[in-house]
Amino acid sequence: MAPQSAAPRTTAPPGRLDRIANGVYAFVQPPGGWCLNNAGLVADGGGAVLVDTAATESRARRLREEVERIVPGGPDYVVNTHFHGDHVFGNGRFAPRAAIVAHEGTRADTAEAGLALRGLWPDVEWGETPLVLPTLTFRDELTLHAGGLRVELLHVGPAHTANDVVAWVPDRRVLFTGDVVWSGVTPYVLMGSVEGSLRALDRLRALAPRTVVPGHGPVGGPELLDRTGAYLRWIGALAEQGVRDGSTPLEVAERADLGEFSALLDAERLVGNLHRAFAERQGLPPGARIDVAASFREMAGFHGGLPPCHA
Repeated sequence: MAPQSAAPRTTAPPGRLDRIANGVYAFVQPPGGWCLNNAGLVADGGGAVLVDTAATESRARRLREEVERIVPGGPDYVVNTHFHGDHVFGNGRFAPRAAIVAHEGTRADTAEAGLALRGLWPDVEWGETPLVLPTLTFRDELTLHAGGLRVELLHVGPAHTANDVVAWVPDRRVLFTGDVVWSGVTPYVLMGSVEGSLRALDRLRALAPRTVVPGHGPVGGPELLDRTGAYLRWIGALAEQGVRDGSTPLEVAERADLGEFSALLDAERLVGNLHRAFAERQGLPPGARIDVAASFREMAGFHGGLPPCHA
């Protein structure tokens, strides 16, 4: 794949909150690429759970406004599916009224990462995004109640990161996946695991969801699990051949034919994904630390400039 020219800076339209089942809503942001994540709301009277927030002050304010159309005063709980800034920087718009909930590893990773994501795209209008850490953590599973609906939080990482959590609403068969699942957007597992992601997808498939809200991109059904899995299996096959040939991840990326995955946004993530896949084939445990900064620089060079962020 040939490097692309850096795209001019543009800002995507604001997200909107739409009802996807009784008492369940999805906040979807176009076009779904870097730092334009989705969120979700479960509110069935007597309580409300928000799944993830947003990257910038203006987008978090928009999310708050949309949520308050359904839940005046805001939610009782905010779930962070993982530690990346686009999912946690908006916590301050909902705390302290809302308890911030996450896996215990995500709390530690959020504290360590801080606001560093902002430095990758200095021209983004981040606004005021104070770092607010989770106040309620768990290890394996936790059930929250949004009125008459259960929201089951399941630890499925390492996948996108070391400690991903999904939110499952069994009575509506709606699954909020965070960045374990993607829709029309290239998956990114540099900080997690290729093999771990595939195991997580098998576990999510066994839930038999009717509606899947991915971390980025349009809402869909269980086919999103299959599409994400197909890409990751392709990454694994590329890495296996590359390790056998003695190639580097970048060399494999430069030779790769994206084929059926050519329409996915943010194709440059191929480089980071291959770094993780190579490392796993060379014995690195799933979710173990990897040189993220070096991989990002290599990915930017492959892309032909800084990847676009339209937050």
